Amino acid sequence: MNTTTENSPDRENAWQNAVTLSPADVTAIVIGRNEGERLIRCLRSLLPQVGQVIYVDSGSTDGSAIRATELGAQVVQLDMSGPFTAARARNAGLARLTEAEFVQFVDGDCEVEPGWIATALTALAGDSQLAVVAGRRRERHPEASIYNRLCDAEWNTPVGPARAVGGDLLARRAALESVGGYDPGLIAGEEPEMCLRLARAGWSIRRLDAPMTLHDAAMTRLGQWSRRTRRAGHAFAEVSWRHRTGPEGFWQRETRRALIWAVALPLAILLGLLVTPWTGALLLAYPLQVARMALRDPDPKDRWPRAFYTMLGKFPEARGVLEFHLRRLLGRRSELIEYK
Repeated sequence: MNTTTENSPDRENAWQNAVTLSPADVTAIVIGRNEGERLIRCLRSLLPQVGQVIYVDSGSTDGSAIRATELGAQVVQLDMSGPFTAARARNAGLARLTEAEFVQFVDGDCEVEPGWIATALTALAGDSQLAVVAGRRRERHPEASIYNRLCDAEWNTPVGPARAVGGDLLARRAALESVGGYDPGLIAGEEPEMCLRLARAGWSIRRLDAPMTLHDAAMTRLGQWSRRTRRAGHAFAEVSWRHRTGPEGFWQRETRRALIWAVALPLAILLGLLVTPWTGALLLAYPLQVARMALRDPDPKDRWPRAFYTMLGKFPEARGVLEFHLRRLLGRRSELIEYK
């Protein structure tokens, strides 16, 4: 039972620490490429909340670097002679840090909510083992497409201790440095992979019940959604392979599900049809699984489309899994998968 009282030394110290923290203790690292007005909106939302903003530009041709400088951000031009990854860009920003104790990472297509930095700092100040906090990322235009709404639902993760968070997060600099930052070789899934290494090092990660960022997915076509889902499959496969001997079984279930539904079951049906036409009845597994997921979804809004696209998404996910392992066996480097 928790016996901490309102006047306990731990609670009082945490409150005092939170009070002494200020925006100067935080440096924001924004990464982007050709984000246009979304980047400007992102930087303007951050500048009043943090001590410094570092913008890492990855070969933009729309004048993003110039406009970021005009707004007061320190600009880092990522060396594009090597393969681009978001992890490389984030590490390049980390390398420019000076005295900041905390780091806010933001993707350039996101706007940071007012008050988020103060909320996150208070949480970190109250727990010395807490390495990373994230809040609620929302989609800016969910009405624009079902694909935007699928993103919004995906980001609605449980509040409290978390296994991993996404690209927008506020972190303790010492924790990041203790694990060597992001893995620059990953083309996707670099944030959860880093969170896994943080947890192994004894740090904790937490999702706060607070608005954090508004994201502009600008995803209106099936092909965009398919590429994004394919990238997720690639991330599942690569991260689970790298940590395949770990006790966590990190992303192994997600990888298996994609292969079962999009590779193993279709192959079983095709081979079975050579023996008996009754094997075609196995196709009913797909609508039955869609119905099962929809009926178990506690949010009635879009529950059937969410279930349908979750099942449909196993196919591009499986493609991403197979692409990773094929390239791995051939000794080839994975290429970036972009949906914008």
